Amino acid sequence: MGTDVDAFLGQLARHLRTQAEKLAGLMLQRLNGELPELREEGEIAALTLEETAQHVTTILDLLETQPDVSAPKAPSVVLEVGRLYARRGIPVSRLLRGYRLGHLSLLEMVQAEAPRLTSDWHMIHLAAMRLITIGFDYVDRSSEEVVAAYQEERDHLLQRRLALTNRASKRIGTTLDVTRTAQELTEVCTEEFADLVTVDLFDSALDETGTGSPEALTQRRVAQRSVLDGCPESLLRIGEAHSYPDDSQPARALATGRSVLHRIGKTEMPMWMAPSESHSQALRALGLHSVLLVALHARGEALGLVQFSRHRTSVPFDDNDLLLAQEIVSRAAVSIDNARRYTRERSTALTLQRTLLPRHTVKQSAVEAASRYLPAGSSAGVGGDWYDVIPLSGARVALVVGDVVGRGLHAAATMGRLRTAVRAFADIDLMPDELLTHLDDVVIRMQREESRDEGETSATCLYAIYDPVSRLCSVASAGHVPPTVVTPSTTGEARTASVVELSEVSVGPPLGLGGLPFETTEFELWESSLLVLHTDGLIADRTRDVDVALTTLHDVLTSAPESLEETCDQLLTALLPSRPADDVALLIARTRVLDPDHVAAINLPSDPAAVSEARRFASDALAAWGLEEMSFTTELAVSELVTNAIRYGKSPIQLRLILQSTLTCEVSDASSTAPHLRRARIFDEGGRGLLLVAQLTDRWGARHSREGKVIWAEQALPAGSGSDHRAN
Repeated sequence: MGTDVDAFLGQLARHLRTQAEKLAGLMLQRLNGELPELREEGEIAALTLEETAQHVTTILDLLETQPDVSAPKAPSVVLEVGRLYARRGIPVSRLLRGYRLGHLSLLEMVQAEAPRLTSDWHMIHLAAMRLITIGFDYVDRSSEEVVAAYQEERDHLLQRRLALTNRASKRIGTTLDVTRTAQELTEVCTEEFADLVTVDLFDSALDETGTGSPEALTQRRVAQRSVLDGCPESLLRIGEAHSYPDDSQPARALATGRSVLHRIGKTEMPMWMAPSESHSQALRALGLHSVLLVALHARGEALGLVQFSRHRTSVPFDDNDLLLAQEIVSRAAVSIDNARRYTRERSTALTLQRTLLPRHTVKQSAVEAASRYLPAGSSAGVGGDWYDVIPLSGARVALVVGDVVGRGLHAAATMGRLRTAVRAFADIDLMPDELLTHLDDVVIRMQREESRDEGETSATCLYAIYDPVSRLCSVASAGHVPPTVVTPSTTGEARTASVVELSEVSVGPPLGLGGLPFETTEFELWESSLLVLHTDGLIADRTRDVDVALTTLHDVLTSAPESLEETCDQLLTALLPSRPADDVALLIARTRVLDPDHVAAINLPSDPAAVSEARRFASDALAAWGLEEMSFTTELAVSELVTNAIRYGKSPIQLRLILQSTLTCEVSDASSTAPHLRRARIFDEGGRGLLLVAQLTDRWGARHSREGKVIWAEQALPAGSGSDHRAN
């Protein structure tokens, strides 16, 4: 009987083969009513029709040839449908339901055709039972293969998404630059995920000062990338500002923070994507079919919007793609927020730093100076390097370079406090080692006042005093690199220079350690010598040996041009070909020597009778300089200063007059007793000397040295005197 059933099934298969295409169409028509994806997805519908036809052909072949043989493997198109369902994110249960519906439809069609070939209902019943057995066996085997293909494709997609997430974590946020971070996001996501990625940020997120209004709806296109050359999908260009309509999906995504998956029909094109008909036609021609809108949110603040579009990739975005996009964008948002916060802090610190640094060199006659300040690269942050040129009494000048340990606002603010302290100490004419000792105390007090979260406050400082009269330079260092001296020499008509390393300069401990001494080193400088002070950022680099940098420094200085500004530029070009990893402060001073004809000095005995001699000496010097009209004030100041030195000081006593852009009277003695300005009572016979000096002159003060002290008073030269006597 089995043979008869097999023969009947073969006959039935041959009868139906002529109708195979019709049977496939009828089965697909039934599936359309149960599986909506067949109506919505043209690619799935086309593959399903081919798949259904191959299923029908395979079943008919099985019935016609060897019904007892195990069911063959599923056709390749069946596996492709399974992979397509996996790529589209359609559950595999939908695919298996289609198999069951298709099998049921085929059974019904066969049963409807069987009575046309025989009236033996017993044969029809046996054939139906055999057909059910063969069909279920085939469906089971095909289902196993298609589920395996589906799962394999899902695993592959998962691996690709994990790989994309991994690449995004490594390649997005490599710099603390907002624009570059946005560009990295577009570069990563157009490799295998989207065909077009655009990043728009609110102007408030791009405002370096942090004062932009976050309520402003205006956005700026900061990055975009397409798989097509020239990014033809976008009407906007980098840097252009725009805003989305209030009722558009992007505006709602920004307002709610909820991501949107938008599928685009063949005739549909939203106005927010294509404001003009020509652009709408262009996008339809490209085949744009799906868009993801993901808001950039970080730390509770909206930063902007990222759009992902597909047109060359046939598979539209699904919910899993939306989750993946959200994951990548959330990471990018943190990086962008970090970058903008850093940019704002860096901008604020740099503004503070430049505000606290001297904008113009103070007018003085001891040196000609040029300076440069170069902030560190964006990844390092602004530091606390500073320089200063401070005029002192007696035509001298103080040159300062310092470096605060740390980065950011705290370092810049600390630099400002230390620079102010140095100026205050310089105003009372402290020796370099004494000044650094007091500055060390200031840093220690700052450490006690500040919290531990701000880190330990420390700094290095180099303080130098140059006297154009004696040509002596006094230097003390607190953990700072010693200065470099370039001594000029003339041989015939050729001008040469030699670089001198001041190895004898004692480098003390950095500021903030306390309890350790500093030492002042003195040396003479020839006229037109260069004194080069800098922070370690100029020569220290992880990719270069310090000795190599010092050699380069010496080579540049040996053949330095006459212009100090050009010398600064040449040093920076030679030593810093790229943005420095650390801040750089550079100060170059060319020494001048005060003409001996502009200095008059006399040694005086410790005798009251010497006061009149001092007045005559001052009067003669003023006459020689053509400044007779200053005689009365000068003689009075000289009388009071010399009288105080004789009365309260010790021998030797010296009077010195210095003529430069001002007239300075100095009286020195060997006593360390400090003078005090006080208000004398009505019936007091003394105590008015310094008060008179203070009232009649522009400035006065005292400075101490290891040999004693100097009391000085300074007067402005008369207008129109034509006596702008500066150092050579």
